[in-house]
Amino acid sequence: MVGHAAHPNGATSSSRSNLQSSEEAALIYQHSDEERQGEVAASLDATVRKARAAAFRKADEKRSGTDLARGE
Repeated sequence: MVGHAAHPNGATSSSRSNLQSSEEAALIYQHSDEERQGEVAASLDATVRKARAAAFRKADEKRSGTDLARGE
């Protein structure tokens, strides 16, 4: 292959620019994917915390028969 330098992964210079673009796109996608995962995790955490707080409030409001008998 005269005039085609090989890329470490075997790509020739004619396909190297496409490969570099693909590698860059993969890095951009990976970075945005990590950001999105962080956003989803934060949202899920907030939802769980809110639900747990509501459950604890409800449990505090609903006293057991033993608590009522003891006057608590």
